[in-house]
Amino acid sequence: MSAACVLCAEDGGQLIWSGAALRLIRAQEAGFPAFYRVVWNAHAAELSDLSTDERNLCMHAVAEVERVLRNELAPSKINLAALGNMVPHLHWHVIARYDWDSHFPASVWATAQREADAGKLAAVAAQLPAVDAAMRDRLQTLFG
Repeated sequence: MSAACVLCAEDGGQLIWSGAALRLIRAQEAGFPAFYRVVWNAHAAELSDLSTDERNLCMHAVAEVERVLRNELAPSKINLAALGNMVPHLHWHVIARYDWDSHFPASVWATAQREADAGKLAAVAAQLPAVDAAMRDRLQTLFG
C-alpha cells in the first residue's frame, strides 16, 4: 500500500463488492451512470506488475462485470480502459455506453457530441440497484 495513493487510501467510489485481491466500485461520472471500476487492492501501477494468476483473476473480474452490464442493461457497447495516468494504481474502467449518450461514439473523456438525455440517464440510473446486486452476487460466487 502507498500512503500517497488515493486508491490505496480509499475505495475510489461507491463500493459494490470487495474481495481479498480486488474490489468493484461504481464511479460518480456525470452523464455515465453505469461507470464501474475494478480496482486491484494491493498497490500496483501496471497489469504486468501482477503474476500470471493475478492477471487472470483481474481480467476474469473485468469480464464478469462486463457480462453483468450487458445482461442487465443491454448497452450499445461496453468500453474497457486501464489508463492510470492520473491515478497510477491498477484499475480497469468498465463503462456501459449507449448510442444516445452525450459522447457516443467518442470516448467518455472526449468532447461531448450532444446534450445528455436526462430521461434516458435517469432510466439507466433507476436500474443500478439491481445491477449492483447482480454484480455483488456474481463476484461473490466466483471470488468469495
